Amino acid sequence: MKKRAKSQRQPRSSHPQPALPPYAFHLDCRSDSREIRRIESFLNKVNKVARLDDGTFYRLLVATTEAVNNAILHGNKSDPHKYVHVVCSLEKYSLVLRVKDEGKGFRPDQIPDPLAEKNLLKTSGRGIFLMRSLMDKVTFRITPEGTEVELVVDLHLLR
Repeated sequence: MKKRAKSQRQPRSSHPQPALPPYAFHLDCRSDSREIRRIESFLNKVNKVARLDDGTFYRLLVATTEAVNNAILHGNKSDPHKYVHVVCSLEKYSLVLRVKDEGKGFRPDQIPDPLAEKNLLKTSGRGIFLMRSLMDKVTFRITPEGTEVELVVDLHLLR
């Protein structure tokens, strides 16, 4: 009598899941600022595999939180019908985290310098500056489906 392997049931989702490479993690967030609290537990799951030191984990947490917050507020305009998609993949020498909104996009080069004297007392406008300061590489892609921010941690610098 042959044994049959248990079938793996895939969770149902209203959003199609992208093809993910090995050691990839995916999170969808509604465009609601309360969703930001899910980022830390998501990154803790990633870190069980990545085993980042505390400082690198904290840098990733702050940068990712900023990217998701920007996607919710500025990209999706807090539209409850839109989502923010977070995909993190562990590659041989890097951790690559992508945050994609469903908004119309923006021009990163037109964001005011938060270090300029006239901007120092403003309560917003530091998210992109923080991401660039904390990550080894930050890239923005504007697509017809939304804006994608790619945050990279160079792992071979840490080992």
